[in-house]
Amino acid sequence: FLYCTQIADDMKPSPIVISILKWLSTIIPTWKIIPGQDIIDLAIKEPEIRNQVRQNQYCYKGKIRLRTGFELLRISTDIEKRLQEVSLPFLVLHGKEDKVTDKDVSQQLHKVASSIDKTIKIYPEMWHGLLYGEPQQNLDRVYADIISWLEERSTLGNSRLEREHKHENDRSLKD
Repeated sequence: FLYCTQIADDMKPSPIVISILKWLSTIIPTWKIIPGQDIIDLAIKEPEIRNQVRQNQYCYKGKIRLRTGFELLRISTDIEKRLQEVSLPFLVLHGKEDKVTDKDVSQQLHKVASSIDKTIKIYPEMWHGLLYGEPQQNLDRVYADIISWLEERSTLGNSRLEREHKHENDRSLKD
C-alpha cells in the first residue's frame, strides 16, 4: 500500500502547479494545451479496432482541454483519498500491460476498500481496452469472467446481503 501511495505521490504535480492550473482553467478552459500520447495507440491492441476508433467521428482525438485536464486531476486525487470508503461489491479488471492507467491503483483499491465482496483480475499481456481492443479470445475470457462474477452474486441472492448486514451489525456492536 505504501509503495502504491508513493508512486502516486511522486506523479502528482506540486500544489503551486495545481493552483496555477486551477486559475488558468477558469480563464481559458477550452485551451487545448495538455500534451499527451495518442491514447488510441496505447489503449487498443488490435490494429483494425484502432482504425475503427480513428474513423469514428464521435470519438474525440485532440489534445485534452485545460479545464478537462484539471477536473480529471482534481477528481482522481479525491477518489484516491477515499478508496477505503468503497463498500459495495465490485470487480476490478485490469490489463497487466496497460499503459493508460496504473494497475497499482487498481490493486490499491482492492486492498484498501472496505467492501467484503471484492474481486480483482489482472490479465497478463492485455492492454487497457479489455472489452474492445483485444483479440477475440481475450475478449471472450474477460466477458466470461464478468458474467461468471455476476451470476455468482445473483445466485447468492439475499443470503449474501444478510451476511453482509450481519457483519456490519456485528462490527458496529464492537465499536
